[in-house]
Amino acid sequence: MTDLASLIDLIGAPSAVAADEARARQGILTKPTGALGRLEELSIWVCSVQGACPPRVFARPRVVIFAGDHGVARTAQTSAYPPEVTAQMVLNFVHGGAAVNVLARQAGASVRVVDVSVDADPDYALSIAPEVVADRIRRGSGSIDREDAMTRAETEAAFALGRRIADEEIDSGADLLIPGDMGIGNTTPAAALIGLLANADAATVTGKGTGIDDTTWMRKCAAVRDAMRRGSEHKGDPLALLTAIGSPDFAAATGFLLQSAARGVPVILDGTISSACALVADRISYRAKAWWLAGHRSTEPAQSIALDRLDLVPVVDYGMRLGEGTGALLALQIVQSATATLREMATFGEAGVSDRDA
Repeated sequence: MTDLASLIDLIGAPSAVAADEARARQGILTKPTGALGRLEELSIWVCSVQGACPPRVFARPRVVIFAGDHGVARTAQTSAYPPEVTAQMVLNFVHGGAAVNVLARQAGASVRVVDVSVDADPDYALSIAPEVVADRIRRGSGSIDREDAMTRAETEAAFALGRRIADEEIDSGADLLIPGDMGIGNTTPAAALIGLLANADAATVTGKGTGIDDTTWMRKCAAVRDAMRRGSEHKGDPLALLTAIGSPDFAAATGFLLQSAARGVPVILDGTISSACALVADRISYRAKAWWLAGHRSTEPAQSIALDRLDLVPVVDYGMRLGEGTGALLALQIVQSATATLREMATFGEAGVSDRDA
């Protein structure tokens, strides 16, 4: 059985001392106070999570894509794309051809793909590295509008997998982590989880996902409503909630977020899926969110609701809804810029520039 109490005890707060030092340094750099706006706030957050000022530009940011299929996409037909696209996109990630790969290269990040619960025949894995599929928990998940997503044992195994992956990445040198996602139909469980945990109704949290039409949106609303009804009795038990209306890939991402916080490594959240997992993780430890930054605002309504609940303000708002980690990677480049300005700008004294109070 998962020992959540021990995990909770490991999660501390970022350094308030380093944050104070960062604020003080911002006040003596060669610029008017506050002139760099949100960049100043971001640089202070970086100092707090690194425990040092001046901060270090992140040297090894890492995206981990948790992939899984969702039974509700097939039974309730809630997506514009067929379920087999999940496995096809896993292959695309591995071969470096997806948007997340392109943006990761631009941001100086690397990408790892983990098949947690892709519903594909074993032969699809013949052309990819064995480690991508080595830890698959199950093929797909139950249709959450009518049955549990998985068993409690599978939930705990997926949660432990996410924690272990965080440890592997951090032990290998990752100094910033981004949870990515891939799974046709995954905005349906995300909407259901966010709706329950944020006390919002199904129609409010249900978006157009992959670009569905109005008829499909109505089916999706019904599926989210029914899933929320099924999950309502489990609001007080986050792992039971994931068992009922989550999925193995969501459980893995939730464990990943919490273990990153326990290890003191910052995370940039991506879109609706990672925000839903963050909301579940927040129910386990309210201290964990201090280690997370909201990368972007998705066009999916549920994500904004989740971020408001978490009191996280996204870095960018570019009308994106792809997932994969793409929005977080755009935010990473801004975070790196914020970090570099605090680290590399001259102070008034160093530059021989008169301060306004001189």
